[in-house]
Amino acid sequence: MAESFVYITCATAQEAENIGMVLVERRLAACVNILCGMRSLYWWEGKVEQAQEAVLIAKTRTELVDELTGAVRAMHGYEVPCVAAMPIEGGNPDFLDWIRRETRQAG
Repeated sequence: MAESFVYITCATAQEAENIGMVLVERRLAACVNILCGMRSLYWWEGKVEQAQEAVLIAKTRTELVDELTGAVRAMHGYEVPCVAAMPIEGGNPDFLDWIRRETRQAG
């Protein structure tokens, strides 16, 4: 099995907490980390914008990334939410086992 980190940006810490809670309760993520106070500069509709955002990092099985992405898109306030998965290439085997134990299998 493989595991992934999923990087998600949210407009507010409350939105990140709401989405994170659903992901954990549905066992789409074993854990989420919420990092508040991120400043973002980005292109949107032909001009550079800036905003304060919160970062949500979900730890999950790679096989759940598509379902997790769909859940985030359904709950997220952005028209085009940032949801990007990065495979975990290694690490503490006990931690990786824990991710697998605390998430459900896809399907």
